[in-house]
Amino acid sequence: MTGYQRLMMLKPLILSALMLISCALAASELKPFSTDGCSEFPDGIEGHEDLWRACCIEHDLAYWKGGTRQQRLQADHRLQQCVASVGEPLIAKIMLAGVRIGGSPYLKTPFRWGFGWPYGRGYQLLTEQEQMQVQRMLSRVSLPELFDKNHN
Repeated sequence: MTGYQRLMMLKPLILSALMLISCALAASELKPFSTDGCSEFPDGIEGHEDLWRACCIEHDLAYWKGGTRQQRLQADHRLQQCVASVGEPLIAKIMLAGVRIGGSPYLKTPFRWGFGWPYGRGYQLLTEQEQMQVQRMLSRVSLPELFDKNHN
């Protein structure tokens, strides 16, 4: 068997490996941060329509970058504490229940844990390279402007 014939026999294996590598590289690409405030929940109450919107934006930042199961739990509890701190402890508990149920990384929703990464990531500690991607993306976002814009 010639070298060319051996190469042709390996062609499907080589192509499959290249496809897997390209999928792995694509899977590690972080989308730019975006937020809709409190997603499927009001951003505040009548007369104070943006009362806890900043809490939701902070929560969206954590959900966008994702991470471990423990980091998600911490982000959810920070949301609860933030909403309670604006004087709405009952709403804070309702929101906590909602994000615990609806924010799973295994639900293909636009607000799932790790929504900045392609679907299927689940719970994973961010690598050093991924953390650098997060920092690069965040450097392109004016967070004070984002919070101010959402409070006007």
